[in-house]
Amino acid sequence: MKILPIRRTAAILAAAGLTATGLLATQASAAPVDPAKLSATAISATLSKDASIPGTAWQTNPDGRIIVSYDDTVTGGKLTALTNVTKQFGDRVTLEKMSGKLSKYIRGGDAIYGGQYRCSLGFNVRSGSTYYFLTAGHCTNIASSWYANSSKTTLLGTRSGTSFPGNDYGIVRYSTSYTNHPGNVNLYNGSTQDITSAGNAFVGQAVKRSGSTTGLRSGSVTGTNATVNYAEGSVSGLIRTNVCAEGGDSGGALFAGTVALGLTSGGSGNCSSGGTTYFQPVTEVLSRYGVSVY
Repeated sequence: MKILPIRRTAAILAAAGLTATGLLATQASAAPVDPAKLSATAISATLSKDASIPGTAWQTNPDGRIIVSYDDTVTGGKLTALTNVTKQFGDRVTLEKMSGKLSKYIRGGDAIYGGQYRCSLGFNVRSGSTYYFLTAGHCTNIASSWYANSSKTTLLGTRSGTSFPGNDYGIVRYSTSYTNHPGNVNLYNGSTQDITSAGNAFVGQAVKRSGSTTGLRSGSVTGTNATVNYAEGSVSGLIRTNVCAEGGDSGGALFAGTVALGLTSGGSGNCSSGGTTYFQPVTEVLSRYGVSVY
């Protein structure tokens, strides 16, 4: 709503031979909106408009409360601005500090290679007899060709699609010369987990994550439909967990038994002290590209 400055309003009314007293009294009597009556969607919309500060994230709990998290980079004026936005919603919004810096999990190293970076393969998928793999969009944004080795002599395939920010997923079509792409996940103990379906994560669900830096890690889902604000832009609709991850784990698989759940996006902390990690839901990606796990 656009509100004219009081001085300008008074001047207009005075010129018309009126007094501003009645108008100002009417405006002053308007009651503020009760936060308890606001929907979580309305609150999230305000956060997206006024609090999309890099280093912040939020999610809605099943009870309707919204948890807003911020990392070590949100200080001074940024923290003051964030606090001012969140406090207007009273106990509907909880502000919490997370350890470390919120970042995308990507770095040079091993596993799948594109450009100068290493990421992790998420899930192998297919459409008929055409095979692909899924990984993080912030990985596929940086390179079109992906390799199985650091010397880039073994081509896995080329990018077919990518979406980041907004979402965080990418799809790579396997080269016809690369035929070894089973539908399972590496458990980093000499065994694998077969994946037979995909599903939607729920709060409290026990999950595991596989990635090329830190191997297999376990934890639980602590939130869904979370929004994360990276330096490159916001990503929404994410799964929030207490499973740790580190650089190079980006794109790796989040799963529960035989069910594929998500692709590692980013987070804060590490696997020494623990952390918070966010995942792109995999069902959205499968639907977007018309592919399925196997």
